[in-house]
Amino acid sequence: MGKIKVTKDCNGIKGLYVIEPTVFGDSRGYFMETYNYNDFAAVGIDCQFVQDNQSASKKGVLRGLHFQINYPQDKLVRVISGEVFDVAVDLRPGSETFGKWFGITLTAENKKQFFIPKNFAHGFIVLSDHAEFCYKVTDFYHPNDEGGLMWNDPDIGVEWPMPGGMGPEDLILSDKDQVNSSYQQFLKDRGMTK
Repeated sequence: MGKIKVTKDCNGIKGLYVIEPTVFGDSRGYFMETYNYNDFAAVGIDCQFVQDNQSASKKGVLRGLHFQINYPQDKLVRVISGEVFDVAVDLRPGSETFGKWFGITLTAENKKQFFIPKNFAHGFIVLSDHAEFCYKVTDFYHPNDEGGLMWNDPDIGVEWPMPGGMGPEDLILSDKDQVNSSYQQFLKDRGMTK
């Protein structure tokens, strides 16, 4: 029923998809399918989601850049309240776009979803006063399996938009995200060079 509009290989990075659902609206409100296995498989997103997660954050919260070490997850993310700038960084060994990033604004109004395959770092910054963020994943949460990269690492160079009235020094990060690895340390730990 739903059918989706899909933008593939965002910013030239294979595997990244922006999905826009068909919204059926009338005077009462709207209806949309947020996920339909058949529609997604038809465009190349053929995976089994096993867990749904949801977070709430206030303006200026930055979560990320996170990745799983031994149990990587495909993710399908969307915003149901507010606005965030969502980012994925390619960490797939051997990828032509290794270290390259793509970001997209997700809002409750635009209803866009972002599919991020395994072996990407992921993060977002909240641009509105409040945001609720939902994501489906293809593996369960495994304690002590999360790695992180510095959100502002110059070698990655994510161009984060700042929430109105805030600068980088005003952002709110978890204790863990304040001490994430640099991109160069990430490469060194894995015996890689770039």
